[in-house]
Amino acid sequence: MAIQLIQTVPIAGQQPGTSGLRKKVGVFRAPHYLENFVQSVFDSLGDCAGKTLVLGGDGRFYNRSAIQTVLRMAAAHGYARVMLGQGGILSTPAVSCVIRKHDASGGIILSASHNPGGPDGDFGIKYNIANGGPAPEKVTEAVYARTQQLREYRIADTPDIDLDTLGTVHIGQMAVEVIDPVADYAELMQRLFDFDAIRKLFAGGLRICFDGMHAVSGPYATRILEGLLGAPKGSVINGLPLEDFGGGHPDPNPVNAHELIKRMAASDAPDFGAASDGDGDRNMIVGRRFDVTPSDSLAILAANAHVAPGYRAGLKGIARSMPTSGAADRVAAALGIPCFETPTGWKFFGNLLDADMATLCGEESYGTGSNHVREKDGVWAVLFWLNLLAATGKPVEAIVRAHWARFGRNYYSRHDYEDIDSNVAAQLMEFLRGQLPALPGQTLGAYTVALADDFSYTDPVDGSVATRQGVRIIMMDGARIVLRLSGTGTQGATLRLYLERYEADPAQHDIPTQEALAGLIAVAEQVAQIRERTGLAAPTVTT
Repeated sequence: MAIQLIQTVPIAGQQPGTSGLRKKVGVFRAPHYLENFVQSVFDSLGDCAGKTLVLGGDGRFYNRSAIQTVLRMAAAHGYARVMLGQGGILSTPAVSCVIRKHDASGGIILSASHNPGGPDGDFGIKYNIANGGPAPEKVTEAVYARTQQLREYRIADTPDIDLDTLGTVHIGQMAVEVIDPVADYAELMQRLFDFDAIRKLFAGGLRICFDGMHAVSGPYATRILEGLLGAPKGSVINGLPLEDFGGGHPDPNPVNAHELIKRMAASDAPDFGAASDGDGDRNMIVGRRFDVTPSDSLAILAANAHVAPGYRAGLKGIARSMPTSGAADRVAAALGIPCFETPTGWKFFGNLLDADMATLCGEESYGTGSNHVREKDGVWAVLFWLNLLAATGKPVEAIVRAHWARFGRNYYSRHDYEDIDSNVAAQLMEFLRGQLPALPGQTLGAYTVALADDFSYTDPVDGSVATRQGVRIIMMDGARIVLRLSGTGTQGATLRLYLERYEADPAQHDIPTQEALAGLIAVAEQVAQIRERTGLAAPTVTT
């Protein structure tokens, strides 16, 4: 096997964001762009000889070509084995599962998650470490530093391999095992949940609709829900992964999963609805004409975790991202366990999970997971909800309302202002930070500010510190306004505004969410001057 040393130069802007490097497909297809980043990853890892790498992606455009490049570079760096999902397909939680089960040294995931696909869409790449989780900041910072110094990359001069036939092929001395992308993951799910109880649920007539959004979770949902559990054929819609996600936006929220929402609002709606995103790590849960917020979903699963065999021993703790509502905190207090508040990004949960300090984790951005892998997990959340339906015999809405009656309701919403000029967005955040010292004690509308800061986090396991993680304005009654810039986009900037207020009185639990939060929305506009500074009269997306 001939190994080529290709001369290159550093390429600007290859700094990983919240979860890997994401850019437009055209950027990744430019000469040396992908190769430079992969070489920087391998350089930052040190000696790769004799190790095992897991590789796969969400099936978006450029996935198959990029896999061939990564394989040739892995061979040139001495990897002994690459475990590759058939057809280049592996969901993000499945990559984590395979890494952990087979003691791999790490994995490369080719995905831009919930971002659009196709030739004019987005592409992404990220490295997961040996625990199965996203590389921590110390690793991604080392990768970025290397991209700024790189002068050559190593790649094997070999032809493309067959990605679609199960079995083992070789690139030089490196074995490439093309594996069933669902098998290991499905085996793990059967250990965590009561499949017999869920089968009885379907045998008794339960109807569901799972929207795969033409993304990676379709094959997993079809095999597990329809195959192993006996859901009626056709329960999974849009289940075939397509390079452009069928022209849709694979972000499971009520705006983008409109086909699912329409079905669940019909007079003959299924009993249960769900959707997952591009790489299979997010989830949306829907009842008949009833949406479940991700923050409530985390809290409800935590409060009822004992119904699932994998969690009957109890929870060690809960972790949530800072912008996620405090609903889980109330459950943790009732259970007598800690609830950790971290920055946004699943990588911040890894140490807590590895140290056995947290069992369930969640983010407001439709992400929920546990210590079974080191990624959030869309299909896992759906199975957990089905297990809960089987154990209680109650529909989704009744489960949520019972939870509110016990713990109170956290009214919650996120307003996204997309494609803002990056300089304008940065200036807005700096303007906000400049106001923070003077805000405590001020009366803003019906609220009095108790705390205003830029969230920072000290990891309780390794002492690492993350700063400037989002502006928080917390009121005397616990209501919150949070503003931060998203780290998952590929063009411009996205300003995220999070709004939350708590209501204990069950008689006040049916107010429309935006009406319930109207006072906070007005305060946020007053303080941040979003309309004046961005020119946007309203959010691009409201969830």
